[in-house]
Amino acid sequence: MLKEKLKEDMKNALKSGDSAKRTLLGMVMSSIKNKELEKRGKLIKTITDPVQLEAESQLDEQETMDVVASEVKRRRDSVSEFEKGGRPELAESERAEAEVLMTYLPEQMSDDALRSVIQKAISSSGATSVKDMGKVMGALKSELKGAADGQRVSTMVKEELSK
Repeated sequence: MLKEKLKEDMKNALKSGDSAKRTLLGMVMSSIKNKELEKRGKLIKTITDPVQLEAESQLDEQETMDVVASEVKRRRDSVSEFEKGGRPELAESERAEAEVLMTYLPEQMSDDALRSVIQKAISSSGATSVKDMGKVMGALKSELKGAADGQRVSTMVKEELSK
């Protein structure tokens, strides 16, 4: 499971003296824990058994991947902000962190495969212009979960609808 792999890699980074990776994975594990606490807060109203509550509060594989993907997105956003602010050294640091986190996510779809899925979604949703982008994105959201960056999908959908 992804969560165990992150914990194991964090331990290995600590043992090998890779403080940057250990710190990065520690932040990701903290984000996962926060998400579990958020989930627990919602479940506590309906589940009274503490053992069941603990089990139900744990993130499943997809939820854990979503947290990692969110961390990647956060770093990519930071890269663009640091570049705008004239801080290339910080942008490079964030870019490196995003690359490390990408290794924990499923392989990203190629442009051709993604374009094919987008074209199918456009034809099945009946979208004809950029105004219909919401329909297409809604149809693609669950299908592409983790397989393609949302920004990349959005850009390609706009391109396809603009043709």
